[in-house]
Amino acid sequence: MADGASQTEVVTDPALDETRKRMKTRRTWLLRLFLIVVLAGGATTAWYMLSGSKTVSTENAYIGAEMAEITPQISAPVTEVLVSETDAVKEGDVLVRLDTGDAEIAIAEAKADLASAQRRFRQAEARNSALEAQILARQADIGSAQADLTSIRSTLEKAQIDFDRREALSDTGAVSGEELTAAQQALEAAKAAEARALASVRQAQAGLVAAQGELAANQALTDGVDVETDPAVLKAKARLSDAEGDLENAVIRAPIDGVVARRRVQIGQRVAQGAPIMTIIPLNDVYVDANFKESQLRKVRVGMPATITADIYGSNTEYHGRVIGFAGATGSSMALIPAQNATGNWIKVVQRLPVRIELDPKELAANPLRVGLSAEVEIHLDDE
Repeated sequence: MADGASQTEVVTDPALDETRKRMKTRRTWLLRLFLIVVLAGGATTAWYMLSGSKTVSTENAYIGAEMAEITPQISAPVTEVLVSETDAVKEGDVLVRLDTGDAEIAIAEAKADLASAQRRFRQAEARNSALEAQILARQADIGSAQADLTSIRSTLEKAQIDFDRREALSDTGAVSGEELTAAQQALEAAKAAEARALASVRQAQAGLVAAQGELAANQALTDGVDVETDPAVLKAKARLSDAEGDLENAVIRAPIDGVVARRRVQIGQRVAQGAPIMTIIPLNDVYVDANFKESQLRKVRVGMPATITADIYGSNTEYHGRVIGFAGATGSSMALIPAQNATGNWIKVVQRLPVRIELDPKELAANPLRVGLSAEVEIHLDDE
């Protein structure tokens, strides 16, 4: 009986054992999960304390550059296009040649206008001498007219005396009426001669004044200048210089080093002044515009160092740069249709502000970047 009882005591329920095993396994996995969460939390906290709190990063970053738009300075037909898209060019390389026919005609006309202006100035200088000679002649005419007036007045005085004497003797019969009439006629003739002589003097004086006025007006055109500094000559020179500039502008050159993009010109096409015909992208002078959330920028300052990786090369190739500025507005505010948040269903959306990063030119030369490529940026807050 005792043996049977003990055998009954050691018998266990298989279902209960299975339940205990499952509970033990669950506790084990829960413990492991708890430890993993604790370790992950600790690692995250440690990373944040050691590094994360000292950096801000974003994957919303793109390569940019100050591109050069090539625009012709004159309107003319295209005679030659020397570059294609993706071609690398150096500053000063010829890109396009335009027809020079109109420019050459303008130069010929400008040269003719310059020669004409120089000739007119020399004529004005020569006219000064002629007017000075005229003044001397008018002065001589005045002297001659005044001498004639003096002589005629002497004759008039004598005729007046003769008439007065004969008129006084006419009542005594000593002078005949015919003689008195002749004396009176002589007196009238002398008076008329005086009037004519006086008019000649005044005419000569008026001629002198006119000649002096012409000389003064002509001297105003020539005093203080010469044939090279005359305003009309300078204007003609400016037109010639402008025409020569148009001839030089018929050859369009690259203003910077870079790569040709967006070529929109063909041989035979008549290009318009100021209309873009291609773009030059400077690969050695690109930058990064990193769009950070507004909450990330509390501690970011100009001059802080940054590390950049570009998707085209991967994380093994790093670029180093510095923050050089912040955009004046967020991207959404500069959109064609800015967001309107005046309605009652407004929801706050974290905005992003572009931060410009300047890159190391040596690193760019070793691994060139193209405009528009994606990049990741990390700004180091603990080092300025």
